[in-house]
Amino acid sequence: MSSTSVPTGDLIVRVFGGPTALFEYGGLRFLTDPTFDAPGDYPRGEARFLTKTAPSAASPDDLGRVDVVLLSHDEHPDNLDDSGRALLAGVPLTLTTPGGGKRLGETLGERVRGLADWESVELDRPGGGAVTVTGVPALHGPGTREEVEAVTGQVVGFVLTGEGLPTVYVSGDNASLDAVREIAERFGPVDTAVLFAGAPRFPVLFDNRVIVLDSAMAAEAARVLGARRVVPVHYDSWAHFTEGRDDLEAAFAAAGLADRLDWGTAVRPDVTSARTGDA
Repeated sequence: MSSTSVPTGDLIVRVFGGPTALFEYGGLRFLTDPTFDAPGDYPRGEARFLTKTAPSAASPDDLGRVDVVLLSHDEHPDNLDDSGRALLAGVPLTLTTPGGGKRLGETLGERVRGLADWESVELDRPGGGAVTVTGVPALHGPGTREEVEAVTGQVVGFVLTGEGLPTVYVSGDNASLDAVREIAERFGPVDTAVLFAGAPRFPVLFDNRVIVLDSAMAAEAARVLGARRVVPVHYDSWAHFTEGRDDLEAAFAAAGLADRLDWGTAVRPDVTSARTGDA
């Protein structure tokens, strides 16, 4: 069953580098995959590390109120770092994978909830009504769910809906266009798609194939979703991202979708307002 996407010019998405973005929706403030640590090398398994190459455009103290964190997964430092983990303790609700919900729940308790595919939670809106957040499929690499999750772990995406509100999709670290097609069948067309891209690759994983959307795949995802607007994240600030803004612009232009891209500007937010900053 598909939903109705209500276009709006009021949804502001601020992008701070890597996978981290902030937006207000239905009067609630949502933060994606919080990463605020300084540039440097961060451990990722035995004898491996990920290298952050640029600082975030904000610190946790700059964000103001955060009502909900949409955490695609908790196991990789380019999606949840030390500063991000510390931030979670002060946020009323973090939504993540079922496995991440169990791990983080050991310290966060009821402040964290894992969502299985197609599982929804209703959040009260200030002034009445509700925002529905639905966990949607995501695969952090090529192959079957069993093959991928054995290597890179569980990942979840999110769809946000509400009466009189646009449909918003946050992909998380997803590399599967089949998953995008499933989501489009249930929720398309969407108004705003926050797409994780960057085409990260590792020679030791999946024969060096991408483990998150590359630029051409992101453009195809936008087409499949019928997205009015695409806000790319997860394409800069880390050394393992192999495609950046220029590649995304070229891919969307080649697909005839250049007008869908919305970059905005990475800025420090006005903590008293969610209506200024990048779009």
